[in-house]
Amino acid sequence: MKVAVVGATGMVGRVMIKVLEERKFPISELLPVASKKSIGKKVIYNNQPYEVISMEDAIKQRPDIAIFSAGGSTSLEFAPKFADVGTTVIDNSSAWRMHEGVKLVVPEINANELTTEDKIIANPNCSTIQLVMVLKPLHDKYGIKRCVVSTYQSITGTGVKAVEQLRNELAGEKGEMAYPYPIHKNAIPHCDVFEENGYTKEELKLTREPQKILSDKSIALTATAVRIPVVGGHSESVNLEFNSDFDLNEVRAILSKTEGVKVQDNPDVNTYPMPIYAQGKDDVFVGRIRRDHSQPNTLNCWIVSDNLRKGAATNAVQIAEYLLKNNLIKNTSTVSYEV
Repeated sequence: MKVAVVGATGMVGRVMIKVLEERKFPISELLPVASKKSIGKKVIYNNQPYEVISMEDAIKQRPDIAIFSAGGSTSLEFAPKFADVGTTVIDNSSAWRMHEGVKLVVPEINANELTTEDKIIANPNCSTIQLVMVLKPLHDKYGIKRCVVSTYQSITGTGVKAVEQLRNELAGEKGEMAYPYPIHKNAIPHCDVFEENGYTKEELKLTREPQKILSDKSIALTATAVRIPVVGGHSESVNLEFNSDFDLNEVRAILSKTEGVKVQDNPDVNTYPMPIYAQGKDDVFVGRIRRDHSQPNTLNCWIVSDNLRKGAATNAVQIAEYLLKNNLIKNTSTVSYEV
């Protein structure tokens, strides 16, 4: 496959290239794409340097797949141009997620909805992905009535500028600020920009995207998103009200059998998910599973995942793998590939 990675020099883009390499995706030609200021720079794939090219040059080469992680405005402008030359676009920005007719995909949940006609496919928000990975099997069994989620999100979700801010603060140096306040020794209840209703865009993504992925608008969701000085991944405190009662052992068994989910839930020996252990891994980790005694049919749990991997890069590559395995995309390579 001829594969373009758009935003190849960014934090997520570099992880995408790493995941493509780790998962041995059959690439005959890699096209790293970035902004004009990055053209000519090198990225490393399979120990080989590849020169970054422009968007226009990449489109001319008509790649089979283009994986985007370059911001919403870039995706809105260029994803259709790639699609027009036959490229299947997997977009990691928020630009296309809620567009009617554009699939919002977590492969373990709804990849079966994809067809050859889907030339632009949306990758969900990182916090949404880890949330729905746990919600889906429980919703199938008990029916989710309401979900209250509070996030504790890694600075890597903001990007390189935020990582540099924390490094500068740890070193006692002044530098460019990604946030309106210091992040070291702090928690900032402000992810993305505020809307008129008082919620941030990040919080609204968490209320809208799960409904689309799970194909159920009856689920009531509300969210508070907080940025914390952590690098390894996002954490979520989740309160789930079901339509029917549940057994805790059955809940753990259901989640343990769910592809891509790992249960870490033994408080007797202090076993629970933490971003320090999730970093660099592709699974979604869930623990602190317990009944909410304040009202019936309600469960509390704690969900952690590496936001750069399953929350972004890995999920996008898994979509590409599904397309290839199910003959939903032209494959110009003669490589035999099994997922």
